[in-house]
Amino acid sequence: MPHLVILYTPNLETQTDMDRLCRSLADAMLAVRDEESRQVFPTGGVRVLAYPAAHSAVADGQRDYAFVYLNLRMGRGRSGAVKQRAGEALAAAARAHFEPLLAARYIGITLQVDEGQEVFDAKHSSIHPLFAKP
Repeated sequence: MPHLVILYTPNLETQTDMDRLCRSLADAMLAVRDEESRQVFPTGGVRVLAYPAAHSAVADGQRDYAFVYLNLRMGRGRSGAVKQRAGEALAAAARAHFEPLLAARYIGITLQVDEGQEVFDAKHSSIHPLFAKP
């Protein structure tokens, strides 16, 4: 964890580079620092995944509307200021990415940051050791 999942209407598939958006958002997550200037999200734990909706309906259906939903889920224990900083960084990266589309078409963008207490949380990774400090 943290994981950022992006759901979007399929009409955006040909209008924007979702791989570039994912990389931009991952970089924004990696840049978030806590009150002591330490990296908040472990490099090996950052995941950004984007999925076009197989089916969608947006607003009244009278125009070619588009929608993007971004949900960051992180484990508990971070300060309110850190959570706010993370949300603001992701919102800024998303706005910058979609700015040309916002000027050219009808599009809604929602970002939510969730923090949860897992009922069960199992992890196994060969990625984290790559970034462990000796």
